[in-house]
Amino acid sequence: MTKPLFIEDAYQRDAAARVFAVTDEGGIILDETIFYATSGGQPGDSGKLTWDGGEIEIATAVKGEGGAIILVPAEPNAMPAVGAVVTQVLNWERRHRHMRVHTALHLLSVVIPLPVTGGSIGTEKGRLDFDMPDAIEDKAALEDTLNKLIECDFAVSNEWISEEELAAKPELVKTMSVAPPKGAGRIRLVRIGEGENTADLQPCGGTHVRYTSEIGRVRLGKVEKKGKQNRRVYLHLDT
Repeated sequence: MTKPLFIEDAYQRDAAARVFAVTDEGGIILDETIFYATSGGQPGDSGKLTWDGGEIEIATAVKGEGGAIILVPAEPNAMPAVGAVVTQVLNWERRHRHMRVHTALHLLSVVIPLPVTGGSIGTEKGRLDFDMPDAIEDKAALEDTLNKLIECDFAVSNEWISEEELAAKPELVKTMSVAPPKGAGRIRLVRIGEGENTADLQPCGGTHVRYTSEIGRVRLGKVEKKGKQNRRVYLHLDT
């Protein structure tokens, strides 16, 4: 199992680790990593690994068996030896844009309080699919409300609850298509705001900004009808 350092600190841009294994396909597994693995609509991180006498570009990271995170090289190159100590360096600008979009999508699920049926995150934009039978009446008003929430500069924090506690509070789960990971005994919640000023609280394993003001201004893009009751709402970063 790879220790996911990004769970506790999404701002860690570099870190040392030891090579635990190299897969038959040429993927690299470290004992702990700052690279987020593709899941929940958020792409895997890119960056590079360096070690004494070598360097390799990492195109993405994916989940493997048993909790492993596999770093996928951008191209075939000399690999670090199993047991070698390497330095991980994130493509930070790309990661931070994912964090901004991901946090903004949490707030989008606040201003559109409907069940979420899917989602995707990119560096320029993201989208959520909603169980939304009727069309949005005033997209400009929604966009204005969303930006006002962002400007509130809410703190974004993590906390943990047991699987039993989550089962007793099904209203915390907004996503219909992706269930929170089970089996570890506890579930990570992401809270936007504090106490009575909480804007959002839901299970999530992704990376987020520390304060909503980091998101910057956003705009709502296309709203596409996807099936009988589903509508896809796009969100764009302004800068």
